[in-house]
Amino acid sequence: MHPIPRQLRPAAGHMLVSGDDALAHRLAAELRDVYRQQVTLLVPPSRPSPGLPPNAGAPSGGRALALLGRVSAGIVRTGGSRAAADGGDGRQNEMPVLESDDPDDDALRQAGVETAQALALVHENDETNIRAALTARRLNPRLRLVIRLYNRKLGQHIEELLDQAAVLAVPGMAADDIDSSTTVLSDADTAAPALAATAVTGTSKIVQADGLLLRAAERPPPGPGGAAEPGLCTLALLSSTSSDPGGVEGSEDSGSAGPLLLPNDRAVAAASRRGRIVLEAVTGPEERPVSRLSGPALPFRELFSRRVRWSFAGVATAVAALAVASWLTGGGDPLHAAYITLLDLFAINDPEVGGQTDRQILQLLTGLVGLLLLPLLVAAVLEALSSFRSATALRRPPRGLAAHVVLLGLGKIGTRVLGRLREIGIPVVCVENDPEARGVALARRLRVPVIIGDVTQEGVLEAARIHRAHALLALTSSDTTNLEAALYARSVASHLRVALRLYDDDFATAVYRTLRAAHPGALTRSRSVTSLSAPAFASAMMGRQVLGAISVERRVLLFAALDVAELPQLEGRTIAEALRPGMWRVLALDMAAPGDRRPDLSAAPPDDGAEHTSGLLFDLHPGHLLRPGDRVVVAATRRGLAELLGHRTR
Repeated sequence: MHPIPRQLRPAAGHMLVSGDDALAHRLAAELRDVYRQQVTLLVPPSRPSPGLPPNAGAPSGGRALALLGRVSAGIVRTGGSRAAADGGDGRQNEMPVLESDDPDDDALRQAGVETAQALALVHENDETNIRAALTARRLNPRLRLVIRLYNRKLGQHIEELLDQAAVLAVPGMAADDIDSSTTVLSDADTAAPALAATAVTGTSKIVQADGLLLRAAERPPPGPGGAAEPGLCTLALLSSTSSDPGGVEGSEDSGSAGPLLLPNDRAVAAASRRGRIVLEAVTGPEERPVSRLSGPALPFRELFSRRVRWSFAGVATAVAALAVASWLTGGGDPLHAAYITLLDLFAINDPEVGGQTDRQILQLLTGLVGLLLLPLLVAAVLEALSSFRSATALRRPPRGLAAHVVLLGLGKIGTRVLGRLREIGIPVVCVENDPEARGVALARRLRVPVIIGDVTQEGVLEAARIHRAHALLALTSSDTTNLEAALYARSVASHLRVALRLYDDDFATAVYRTLRAAHPGALTRSRSVTSLSAPAFASAMMGRQVLGAISVERRVLLFAALDVAELPQLEGRTIAEALRPGMWRVLALDMAAPGDRRPDLSAAPPDDGAEHTSGLLFDLHPGHLLRPGDRVVVAATRRGLAELLGHRTR
């Protein structure tokens, strides 16, 4: 372990980030640059390739991964102390970096966990994060913990356990401190909706919290003479216009040509030909969409072939006809006639020697049908065994499949995106190189076609019917693999929508511009999982449980619940005065009494006849005055939320 130099040792109240991939570096930079916090970074020892995150890509990374390594190195490493500096004398903005193989007791003490304000554990391994969280809670019961876990159910139990440990260790802890003492987040869950939305034009962007659902929709630029459909409010103006539907895929540095977040009414009216993201609805838990992930594992029509089903239908019809004939000729009870017919069918009835002629004929015909039934039963059993055997195998894409989404990569991110696409009813074909990948089991359960093979090899994308696909989502962990697949797919189908998962924003911009110039009529999008998820992790570090985030091209818009009494920018102002374009906007007001409020915003609404949802009033009058006891739901940019929390931004 390399100790931190004395001049860089953190003071009390600092932030501590521990991780082993690009998310740790991005989160540390977010806390330092946006929230102006003193941050200590705890990372594994340097790899042979300086500055390269361990999971940045395949071993044959090439130029894309080399660029990623240089960018990551520039964030946190300078000289022998590996501290990052970004201005002036550098002392105030330096980031102490501590190297340790594992965030154990000694490493956390060396990093100053006992005097830290918050700790983010963002290792790829869930077990590593849980073990470090238990250790940190023991060393500092008041510490605010933000944990990255992929397992949702386990995350809920761990959050409850750590909160209970904090309450027992610090009796009398305030309710607000308990609510924010432990936060479990998943970068896959945060990024999956945005990645899935890139595959379909107009797909809703949904933010879910316990008891609250915000649904926003991307509206394309209106055509000539058309008008944009209104919503509850406009959250962002996109870079796409009527004359340039593709837009510039703007980022933080796109200027006026990029997306405009949280515009005022004047800017919305002046941009009538731009695409936009509008808030469509704010709904409660009773209106949440029902997941369609749990379908029948093996439908009956796939258990037996059509020929066997028709054969069974013919035999059943013949038996019914013989039973009716037996009843008409012999009289008596119809049920008794059916019983006698079944006995004759299975050859367990006494022969009608010396009986009536019509009864003898019926018995012979019934025996003949019984002989035909035996091979039919054998065929049905063999087909059922074959169907059950093939049920555990992966499906192949149907011949007539078209207008589907080709998903490359079934790791953590790809698995969540696959689930999201199937929830909204989008047909998907997956391509995965590893037959034991995390998402293969989910694809088999959902009966989604999967191609096992290297996407860079010839014939793999053709097997996924790429020439008839609607969109390509390249979500592998290798930038070069995603880029190579996108370029090859565009050579096969130039009209294809393409969305790539790329780590470095500068590299993503270069890729976008090149593909846009080569294929101006097709839509290209690039997304970074770390850039989509880091703002939510950073806001949780500041003690505010962010309800969710949506992507606006390559920027991020956050939703959070805040108390007006803590915000001088909102207290004593009207709704119209509280709006700060490009920074924040008040969306809803919590109408519950302060003593009845719950952290998940699910308190029952007051019975006053106004339009409420889960205790929230979202149809706000512009002149409504915000009072100290109010609680609001705001949409904010990263820097806007940092300023609301009282930290000066650059």
